Amino acid sequence: MENLLTNKTASMTELRDPKKVVEKAGDKPVAILNRNQLEGYFVPAAAVEKINFSPAAKGEVSKLLTARRSKLQPTLDYLRDK
Repeated sequence: MENLLTNKTASMTELRDPKKVVEKAGDKPVAILNRNQLEGYFVPAAAVEKINFSPAAKGEVSKLLTARRSKLQPTLDYLRDK
């Protein structure tokens, strides 16, 4: 299993009743697992409210994209034809 960015988890089956997942989460993100494989994260509004967002400088974005270009290239090639 890969490293999770949270210590709370829920299965796809549990996600059928999102209210229980929200109650379980409190104000923390929940990793959603399907057969012990990470599918994504469920992030309650209470968790997002605690995050301080600030705009990135143009140079920061360019530097990040340049560093990730090798991982992004297959996606960029695919999107070029769309």
